[in-house]
Amino acid sequence: MKQKKQLAVLAALLLTAGVIWFLYFDFDKPIVTVDAGAAAQNPQLLSVENPQLHTYGVAKARNTEYKSGRRNIFSRELPPPPPIQPDPGPKVPVVPPPPVIVTPTVSPLPVKFFGFGTVPNGTSRRAFLTDGENVYVVAEGEILLNRFRILKIGNANLEYEEVSSGLRGTAILEEQGAPPSA
Repeated sequence: MKQKKQLAVLAALLLTAGVIWFLYFDFDKPIVTVDAGAAAQNPQLLSVENPQLHTYGVAKARNTEYKSGRRNIFSRELPPPPPIQPDPGPKVPVVPPPPVIVTPTVSPLPVKFFGFGTVPNGTSRRAFLTDGENVYVVAEGEILLNRFRILKIGNANLEYEEVSSGLRGTAILEEQGAPPSA
């Protein structure tokens, strides 16, 4: 029974392949035939008044040079007219003031770095940070408070990068003393 079903499927597939082959490979024959002899017997000539080449027009086109009119040729809008500047009179050289170099500074961490630790089966270090109420445990490469990426956790400091500006900073390990005894 199973073999009969397989033979029926094989026959259907072969029939489908035969139909597709016939449809796609039988269309290379022309459908309409045209008698080429009749068209060649009565040729229609074009009426050309001067069969000479127009070399002056070709030479003129080759010698033209494009000069920009400061307008975008792909836009319909006209460019604004150049501003009219009054005559300032005699020119006095103006010495620009020396440039003021402003070095951007990274904002300090809003939390206190109070310790670090390692995962027993891992090599990454974890930093312990607090804002007074919450304690944050962050590994190297993670982002703290959606603003700072922790780059390196050292024994005495923590290197971080502000995500928005890419500026780098360092936070020092702040050791807490023992609480005062009463």
